[in-house]
Amino acid sequence: MPEIRFPDGAARSFPDGVTGLDIAESISKSLAKKALAVELDGELRDLTRPIETGGAIRIITAKDPEGLDLLRHDAAHVLAQAVQELFPGTQVTIGPTIEDGFYYDFARDEPFSTEDFEKIEKRMAEIVDRDDPLVREVWERDAAIAHFKSVGEHYKAELIEGLPESETITVYRQGDWLDLCRGPHLPSTGKLPKAFKLTKLAGAYWRGDPRNPMLQRIYGTAWADEKDLKAYLQRVEEAEKRDHRRLGRELELFHLQPEAQGSVFWHPKGFLVWRALEGYIRRQQDAFGYVEVKTPQLLDSKFWEQSGHWSKFRENMFVVPDEIPSTEEEGPVLTGESDLMALKPMNCPAHIQIFKQGVKSYRDLPIRMAEFGCCHRNEAHGALHGLLRVRQMTQDDAHIFCRDDQVVDETRLFLEMFKTVYDDFGLTDIRYYLATRPEMRAGDDATWDRAEASLAEALTAAGLEFEYAEGEGAFYGPKLEFHLTDAIGRTWQVGTLQLDYVLPERLDAAYVGEDGQKHRPVMLHRAVFGTFERFIGLLVENYAGAFPLWLAPVQVVVATITDDAAAYAEEAAAVLRAAGLRAEADLRNEKINYKVREHSAAKVPLIAVVGKREAEERTLALRRFGEGGNKQEIVALDDAAAALGAEALAPDLARAARETAG
Repeated sequence: MPEIRFPDGAARSFPDGVTGLDIAESISKSLAKKALAVELDGELRDLTRPIETGGAIRIITAKDPEGLDLLRHDAAHVLAQAVQELFPGTQVTIGPTIEDGFYYDFARDEPFSTEDFEKIEKRMAEIVDRDDPLVREVWERDAAIAHFKSVGEHYKAELIEGLPESETITVYRQGDWLDLCRGPHLPSTGKLPKAFKLTKLAGAYWRGDPRNPMLQRIYGTAWADEKDLKAYLQRVEEAEKRDHRRLGRELELFHLQPEAQGSVFWHPKGFLVWRALEGYIRRQQDAFGYVEVKTPQLLDSKFWEQSGHWSKFRENMFVVPDEIPSTEEEGPVLTGESDLMALKPMNCPAHIQIFKQGVKSYRDLPIRMAEFGCCHRNEAHGALHGLLRVRQMTQDDAHIFCRDDQVVDETRLFLEMFKTVYDDFGLTDIRYYLATRPEMRAGDDATWDRAEASLAEALTAAGLEFEYAEGEGAFYGPKLEFHLTDAIGRTWQVGTLQLDYVLPERLDAAYVGEDGQKHRPVMLHRAVFGTFERFIGLLVENYAGAFPLWLAPVQVVVATITDDAAAYAEEAAAVLRAAGLRAEADLRNEKINYKVREHSAAKVPLIAVVGKREAEERTLALRRFGEGGNKQEIVALDDAAAALGAEALAPDLARAARETAG
């Protein structure tokens, strides 16, 4: 009789052959009705599968993350069944769950269309209504291969042939339809809520290899109920409105094109945002005692070999042969592997080269070395995504070289700087994580114990609540991760701090200690924005393109009602510019309502309307973006310049101005 241990610590014995469903029913009928699967000693299992041995059990419902993943897994199977019923001859391949949903790849000669989605969804609902049990079957390997080949499912047969000989081959049957799958699954198709929707079509190579046939991928989403599905679809709709790629084009911030994959063409307005960010973060770094450096983009491969990046990261590096001429007559020749150069994917080895120039004393530490370093990473074409994943990037990168006894204070100072910056952008919903030692790592446990304890102490000293991300640290040391929730509930990982004892050793960085002996510095890798590209993409989407006044590329447009006001409009724009505002004059011979609509669509924060009266009285009729209607405020030009000039200051400059005034 297997002994079952429950999450509350209680234990009970059950008859042989007991199932998870039996155990759920023994607790309560309502729990059995909600149950989707069980977790036994950490392994998810079908609710109706007999439990041969005892162990720790947990009943999985739709409220659990595992339960939601299970619903999506079953939705993928129901999709595959619906497609094969509606489109005979279609082969099914693989159908995993993904974030917020699932997909299934199909092999079919004729292309699907999004117009097919309604018909497929209707058939999926019919399959749910059939409430067919999902039955797990264990098949002999050769029999499974023969079966799938006999019914024309050659991709499934190939999958089985590629599995290890020791792998148990399981097939799940739902009604007359079956599929190769490890499981687990819901007890029946009727347990799948009809809170699913097909979302898009895409092409995908079989097993991700361009040499293989192209398949058709149908994406979908599935949720525990209609309310959650509706909320998700609303989030998707809002996210599409905020898509930084679309807004980047519409607001004339930047563009991308195939001839420069993963690199950004910054337009004047977009680069104004960049410059405002760069000026802001440079002032923060100055205030926190950083020195700014500039290092080469192209470095000899020996640095990357010494650092360890060459063996772990070379496939993501752009490698350049160093051509050395042997004689003038012979011209340049390649002299072999040892003469390779690489565009830097990160700045750390270069910063160590600066640290190593001259003798450093313990009194010199900490040294906080910052760089707006242009880096290159050979990301796969399919992974590129607007500003969020690029090949050429500029990091607000810095490395702090310090003594072991300075790690806590330096980390605390960085956390203070990080929080100040994100508060200034109104990005305050941040969760802090301490990522601990991975299984494969450098250094001994005592060093890791000390490093992890130091970061935890710094987080506590900074008054920040945090969670542990077990095993998620870098191979050379633990790190802090910052997860930001944006205006529509999406989570982004922003900024980082990584503690490193390994790289200073590998690249022979040293300082002279108080004892006169050579010691290795501790190296803190840290970034606040991460990369300018990704951070600007995040800001565009978070603000929906409506930047706060201090960041807006155009802060004020002075728009004329009549030609009589043109000279005054130009004068007013000049006065506003003299007050530090990015101001333009719109003198076009267009109706004022048209101008207001156009500049509002461009999300200009302030529109100053001027006509004959405003010119005579030297006033501005100010309208603010987002206030709607014809709401406006009449303000004297000089008063407006003074007030708006102060309002448009970056947050750090505004604080300094208030402190000076106070």
